Amino acid sequence: MTRAMRKFVGWLIAIVVLLIVFLFMGPLYIVNEGNQVVITRFGSIVDTHTEAGLYFKIPFLDKVTTYPKLVLSLDGDEQRIPTKENQFIIVDTTSRWRISDPAKFYQNFTTLENAYNKLSDIIDSSCRTVITQNRLSEIVRSSNIINETSVVESDSESEEAKELGELVNESTANETVTKGRGELCRLMTVEANKLVPEYGIDLIDIVPRQIKYSDELTESVYNRMIKDRNQVAQAYRSLGEGKKAEWLGKLESDKRTIASEAYRKSEEIKGNADAQAAAIYAEAYNRDPEFYAFWKSMESYKANLKDYPATYSTKMDYFDYLYSADGKR
Repeated sequence: MTRAMRKFVGWLIAIVVLLIVFLFMGPLYIVNEGNQVVITRFGSIVDTHTEAGLYFKIPFLDKVTTYPKLVLSLDGDEQRIPTKENQFIIVDTTSRWRISDPAKFYQNFTTLENAYNKLSDIIDSSCRTVITQNRLSEIVRSSNIINETSVVESDSESEEAKELGELVNESTANETVTKGRGELCRLMTVEANKLVPEYGIDLIDIVPRQIKYSDELTESVYNRMIKDRNQVAQAYRSLGEGKKAEWLGKLESDKRTIASEAYRKSEEIKGNADAQAAAIYAEAYNRDPEFYAFWKSMESYKANLKDYPATYSTKMDYFDYLYSADGKR
């Protein structure tokens, strides 16, 4: 091997060694799908990459900071917020967001932990701003479906059932919702999005994960529920008492009608019996008038003289059958 050849081989080996050392120093880096990176040199941003691929950096000088490009979630802390009626509720929210500008994000936060803290404050502030401007019913309800309960009427439905339904529906009327929880969530997102774009963040939505009453409001709500249920129960009782009085009146009327009809029939039967008896008596009288007069006199003596120990009269015709030896006048 000639001297020139040995020199060339030496340079080639040196280049290969330097190349291997350079590669070990990490001049290349990979941006995976779903990630984005910010390249800084001496603390200043020199480049950003939001697409997946293989990229080059200056070893030891360039620093690669990786952020997720996917949608992230943030669960807020519970906070006690007054409504428009000054009724306190406990609100716990969750939100979805993503990093839209990694350079701005790095300049403002550097780390995800710092971004979570700042974003949590912004979301809590927007929630408080919107909730304090609206009534409790707007916050806990999404629609007026509770007020739109339709009563299906049919030919077989009784008048009592309709009346009871009207009483119960009147007792349980609810406030009308004009916005609803969905619209309030949108307003919260709009309010928060006034600030977050300058931080390189895109806030997608804010959703109340949990809304519950404070301790003092819980007792008030329970008392109102008890009052409403008592009103419904009173409606049932009032309707029942009314129907009871109606049925008792109908029963009394039916009793009088039945008794009157029975009395009429009994008097009719008595009249027919008396007529038949009179006919029999008349027939008997016509057959033997003397015996008929005797029998009627005996019945009169039995009915009139049993209570008198002595009888005095100047008219003796009444006692003809008593003074006749043969029982004749």
